[in-house]
Amino acid sequence: MTRDEVLPRLQADEILVVDVRHSFEFRAGHITGAVNIPFWQGNRLVELAESEDRELVLTCEHGPRAWLAAGLIRARTGRAVDLLHGHMSGWKRAGLPLAKTS
Repeated sequence: MTRDEVLPRLQADEILVVDVRHSFEFRAGHITGAVNIPFWQGNRLVELAESEDRELVLTCEHGPRAWLAAGLIRARTGRAVDLLHGHMSGWKRAGLPLAKTS
């Protein structure tokens, strides 16, 4: 899913962005409304995929962690998931809004 598609669909509550980076990376800057489940917490990712009705869009800093998490979700649930094109590094380079938490 492209960056241009994410913001309006997020605002319309059509998608859930799942940031699979480490919690310290997430706290330093993430997409507003995203949830953080690090990619190594596979059972939590699968549980979310099984309970969430919205389309899931996964992201990490550069792509490999999101790709691994998406593969796990697809294998364990059969559910389709999308990846954010350009990932968080591209989001930041584009100057798009970031939320920070302490």
